[in-house]
Amino acid sequence: QVQLVESGGGSVQAGGSLRLSCVASGWSNRGGCLAWFRQAPGKEREGVARILIGGGGTYWTTYYSDSVKGRFTISQDNAKNTLYLQMNSLKLEDTGTYYCAAARWSCGFDRSLFDYWGQGTLVTISS
Repeated sequence: QVQLVESGGGSVQAGGSLRLSCVASGWSNRGGCLAWFRQAPGKEREGVARILIGGGGTYWTTYYSDSVKGRFTISQDNAKNTLYLQMNSLKLEDTGTYYCAAARWSCGFDRSLFDYWGQGTLVTISS
């Protein structure tokens, strides 16, 4: 059974940084797609970063939405089975609940591709 648990959310001023973590228990990090989505109040959930893992975990490729490219970095620690999202130069529009998601067979920013979701962690950016 796969369980995703996010942490690291909080309140920070614009321009600041946060690092989100997602522990993926029951998930094999030898392949598949892991992603971070976010949902702002009153808006649809959108993908912000994803990592496609292949070759039995020996290589990976990252993708970012245009809104976070150059500011956010997605990474994973195989030994800890943990996915991270380093968020720098935070903006007011980065406010929202951030979700970790895992997909076994496909990869993209389409929510329907993902088989497992975490409960979310709230990020609030203030001016």
